[in-house]
Amino acid sequence: MSLLKNPEFRLFWGAQTVSMIGTNMTRVAIPLLAAGALSATPFQMGLLQAAQTVAFLLVGLPAGVFVDRSRRRPILIVCDLLRALLMAAIVLGFLLDLVTFPALLAVTLLVGLATAFFEIAYQSYIPVVVGRDHLVEGNARLESTNAVSRLAGPTLGGGLVQLVGAVATVSVQAATHVVSALLLSRIRTPEAVPERTERRRMGAEIREGLRFVLREPVFRAITGSAATYNFFYAVSLPLVMLLLVDEMELSGTAVGVLMAVSGVGGVLGASFAGRLARRFGQVRAMWTAYLLTVPTALFIPFAESGWKSLLFAVPWFVMSFGIVVYNVGQVSIRQQLCPPELLGRMNASVRFLVWGILPLGSVTGGALGEWLGIRGALLVGGAGMSAGVLWLVLSRLRPLRDLPAPEESPSADDAPLRT
Repeated sequence: MSLLKNPEFRLFWGAQTVSMIGTNMTRVAIPLLAAGALSATPFQMGLLQAAQTVAFLLVGLPAGVFVDRSRRRPILIVCDLLRALLMAAIVLGFLLDLVTFPALLAVTLLVGLATAFFEIAYQSYIPVVVGRDHLVEGNARLESTNAVSRLAGPTLGGGLVQLVGAVATVSVQAATHVVSALLLSRIRTPEAVPERTERRRMGAEIREGLRFVLREPVFRAITGSAATYNFFYAVSLPLVMLLLVDEMELSGTAVGVLMAVSGVGGVLGASFAGRLARRFGQVRAMWTAYLLTVPTALFIPFAESGWKSLLFAVPWFVMSFGIVVYNVGQVSIRQQLCPPELLGRMNASVRFLVWGILPLGSVTGGALGEWLGIRGALLVGGAGMSAGVLWLVLSRLRPLRDLPAPEESPSADDAPLRT
């Protein structure tokens, strides 16, 4: 039966959609609010940008322990309500003319902390709602709305700021989190309360999650490929804007159109991910999508204005398509192979390793741009992103078409490590 006929999944999908749109609106509206109403300096804008994502480094690993010790749905509801209250506090502060930049920075950091808990809990809650047999379809539909929100969220945020102002836009964001919490509160799928075993120290539980991810070969390969891709993507991303603006001398509208093709590719990738998994196998579709699409990044440094802008647009579209197919596959594999009692810590450990490397990649990209020039640094970035697939093709995943069914008994060599 299609998950579209499952009312519980529809509620969860709707909640995730509006929540992600609100989150991505925040990433545009808050900086615009700081720049316009508070006249923030470039350094302050950098601090504000970092505050939106640094939470995964600060609390990502402890959040995984907390998620494994608790039922996930209440965490999701509380995080949505907290974000709504924090957004409302920003609105009230600006209406009363009480907001300073340090206050806005602090509230943004708190919103980021709630978002970190929400995202770790939501990935751990998916198997409860859809069951392990429908993980690929469920993750594909959720990834499609992630792609749409990454495209529509900033667009809506920027458009609303232009239309009604940044403060009113933040009010809309608060409302999206309230709607998400209401939808989640209507889900009635039973969720088992984690067993009250002897409680260990948090440090020991964090180490258990990290050890599971780093020692189990399949998880190590998936995490290594994602971390490699993200590092070199972070190397490339700031240079891409310089390529489009400084080297190709494109207008702001043209830059926006070219950047938006990534969102279109992501939406199509999510819509085809399930079909590709059924046609070629879940595992094979995952690593093949990466292998066939990401190396197109090597064409980007040769883009010019005019028809040669296709050397940017086509790879940017194709890469997004392939990475979304890869993401649907790798998240589903992780959820299938991980013991339920470790889901929160596994997701937190992966997020910590894969997202924590982004700031280092950005710094490296800036240094390479100074040393090699924009196009030379982008070539390094494209080669690095392409190399991430080696983690997969050199692992035990490559010969597999699909994962063994739960009733099958893989050999000790092939069984995932249980710690």
